[in-house]
Amino acid sequence: DLKERQGMDDDAVRARRLRAFAAYDAIERLPMPVIAVVEGPAIGSGVEIAACCDVIVATPAASFRTPEALWGTVGATQRLPRVLGKRLAKDMMFTGRTLSAEEALAQGLVSRLVAPEALEETVAQMVSAIVKAPPAAMALAKRCIEEGLLRDPRGALATEILAIEESLAAAEW
Repeated sequence: DLKERQGMDDDAVRARRLRAFAAYDAIERLPMPVIAVVEGPAIGSGVEIAACCDVIVATPAASFRTPEALWGTVGATQRLPRVLGKRLAKDMMFTGRTLSAEEALAQGLVSRLVAPEALEETVAQMVSAIVKAPPAAMALAKRCIEEGLLRDPRGALATEILAIEESLAAAEW
């Protein structure tokens, strides 16, 4: 909500941004898969929230825009380059470029693009598949992907091998 900053002093703006960063981090650190559903424009923090999620399902009406720099502030500078690459993230931030749902799908921001009438069923099927799986295995898979991206290939493999050992010890096979 762009109007929320009206009348806020610098300390209030700073505190709000720090709370937002904590919320984004909390979403990312959830052990279970998190699905974002985007049916319209996601702008600024909306893009950040979606980017924190493990999967983004969007309809053709979805769009993604991060114009904070054009408004005199900074935002979405950490997750978006990691998802989209630095060139496209900079293009969006420096020019206010809007990614359509189709472009977001092609660039890997959106996982699935579905017709509005199929949205509810698609998400329900995804959720059903996720909740049928052992929760510990979901958490381990998520952790391996997140941690593996921070490591070199050898370290990433070690992360997966450790997860396999944890899975075997839990005997959830």
